[in-house]
Amino acid sequence: MITTLGRSRIRSKVVALTVAAALSIAGAVALVSTEAAAAVGVENEGADCTVPALPSEGSLPTNSRLPDPFRKLDNTRISTKSDWRCRREEIKRLAERFVYGEKPGKPTTVTGTVSNTSIIVNVNHNGRSSSFSASVSLPSGTGPFPAVVVYGGFGADTAVIRAAGAAVISYDPYVVGREGTPRNNKQGAFYSIYGNTSSTGLLVAWGWGVSRIIDVIEQSGGNILKADATGVTGCSRFGKGAFVAGAFDQRIALTMPIESGSAGVPIFRGIPGEGAQSLSSAYGEQPWFGDAFGSFTGSPNRLPVDTHETVAMIAPRGLFIMDNPHIANLGPRSASVAALGGAEVYRALGAGENITYWSDVQDGTHCANRPEWRTPLQQNIQKFLLKTGNAAGAIRISSRAQGNLADWRDWTTPTLTDSTPNPTDTTPPSTPGTPTASGVTATSATLTWAASTDQGGSGLAGYNIYREQGTTDPQLGQSTTNSTTLTGLTANTQYQVYVRARDGAGNLSGNSALVTFTTATTGGDTSPPTAPAGLAAAGTASTSTNLTWTASTDDTGVSGYDILRAPGATGGTFTQVGTSTTTSFGDTGLTANTTYRYQVRARDAAGNLSPVSNTAQITTQPGTSTGTCSAVATVQTQWSNGYVIQPLTITNTSTSTITGWTATFTLPAGHTLTGSWNGTVTISGQTVTIRNVGHNGTLAPGASTTSVGFQASRPNGNTALPSGYTCA
Repeated sequence: MITTLGRSRIRSKVVALTVAAALSIAGAVALVSTEAAAAVGVENEGADCTVPALPSEGSLPTNSRLPDPFRKLDNTRISTKSDWRCRREEIKRLAERFVYGEKPGKPTTVTGTVSNTSIIVNVNHNGRSSSFSASVSLPSGTGPFPAVVVYGGFGADTAVIRAAGAAVISYDPYVVGREGTPRNNKQGAFYSIYGNTSSTGLLVAWGWGVSRIIDVIEQSGGNILKADATGVTGCSRFGKGAFVAGAFDQRIALTMPIESGSAGVPIFRGIPGEGAQSLSSAYGEQPWFGDAFGSFTGSPNRLPVDTHETVAMIAPRGLFIMDNPHIANLGPRSASVAALGGAEVYRALGAGENITYWSDVQDGTHCANRPEWRTPLQQNIQKFLLKTGNAAGAIRISSRAQGNLADWRDWTTPTLTDSTPNPTDTTPPSTPGTPTASGVTATSATLTWAASTDQGGSGLAGYNIYREQGTTDPQLGQSTTNSTTLTGLTANTQYQVYVRARDGAGNLSGNSALVTFTTATTGGDTSPPTAPAGLAAAGTASTSTNLTWTASTDDTGVSGYDILRAPGATGGTFTQVGTSTTTSFGDTGLTANTTYRYQVRARDAAGNLSPVSNTAQITTQPGTSTGTCSAVATVQTQWSNGYVIQPLTITNTSTSTITGWTATFTLPAGHTLTGSWNGTVTISGQTVTIRNVGHNGTLAPGASTTSVGFQASRPNGNTALPSGYTCA
């Protein structure tokens, strides 16, 4: 049970910072401050804040400078650290409305399991359900362990993460929000719940999936993974996802985006002038952004928020931004400005030591595991996940891509006092009365208790509700009154719950007495359906296939089927890519000339899952072309031993629509391809072939795709570039 007062408040002493002027220069800068702790077990701490009406799109002024993160919607500036909670909520609402799309609150029911090898997540909300899974790799030693959710399986230094003592949760975000889908037909577990026409973009959908993983960890009892020690990381598009996940879930203790590029850390206002991937390209390449952002791709100066405020949403929690100064397409200069702007909020909150930005690296290979990052990676894991270290964060900006915050702001950083209205209030509220439970169902319960009184003069702010669960007590919710309805509970489970009051200065009362209640059963059905049989694929094209199978049987009736997919003919992990209420499923958005394996499992109304079916293997057809095309390379940046081609523009030069293309070119002797994006690459000697992927193969007459690019290394001092570009 939690007994330490003040656990959920930001705690700080006098901050000693003499480096503000040095933040925009290369070299190591230690941001020295005292401990700063965020709320434990709360996805969104400001959910109860009253937020004024957001501005309409037509009323937004043009402002080339970064918005003031300390200025509220009512045009006044915050003056205390406790003000940040509701100011952050304003920024969150603006970011949802104009940039990312809305992240819904916790669904009605989230259930699942945690084992030594996997996490299963089952979600039910408003009559809709979806499921997905993630694999788990534990470090050596005895648990429970902190964990880092790794997006997409590449770019993150998982060996260092595990060696530092944290588990790795391998998360495939595509099962939650698939790429290669149009905005009016989004697919994945998130959109199965909230509809395929949801205006929420993939980055928030992916983050929603991480939040549901944390929900399951919290419910698991903390025997394998710790509920209050989760990090998130990923590289490139998955760096964008990790960044947004950390901003929108305050339970994430450590956020570590890597080379996130446009739609990630770089400020939107700086991208056009830096030559990074354009906002229109990022918006059109995949539905990463929310739909509303389409109005701002050509006019980011009209946005009422920018990414320095997304950085600030993570404050005061741990943030380690890893960036690559060698590839201008990634917008590293704009990313450094975002970090510097967000660091001002960290500094004002007395948490300056909790942010690190590091682009001072020698290797320019996209998503490489770099030796410069290993020590700070270990230190951040020790500090924020293991809670055994106290190394101060550092700002190390490469001179190759050095941003200057002074060029982008016309606001100053205020000195925030500790609390209001009585900054010296250190007296906690009185202890709440013993809660009583009523209206207990399988997934919810209403609690009521005798109200607390404020003792120190800063006013009673509300209550935190906790579940008694051994060494780590997850917070189930908050309330501004002396009653609340808890949702998302697990059926047929005993809960012991207590309440703590909090005042305006962040002081927490003692724990109330426990109330014990047991949720209702869901009918007692524990028998799973039989396994589906006869799984087969037919009509396989370059980007799609059709699956059929024989129906399962169940004593209470089959409610649907989960479709699982794994890459390649062997290895890989089967992850859920869709659901069906019939015995067929069409899987789209596949990559041409690629092998996949499928399995299907049935589920009943009680959530019981059948064994999986037989495995069906397919290989998609090569992309086909019904016309002619051209391939034109643009050298975005080059250095002594490497270069980036972005974009490799593919244009349909025929009079009919093409549904696939293949570009070929020759690398000079001694040159090696080290990375590529938005194309399927094969290499034979020095000949490189790039074929379209699902989302960029169809081009109308005269249309082009500018999403394709690659990076190559070459002997030091060699200035040759690829040649002989053809397209068919």
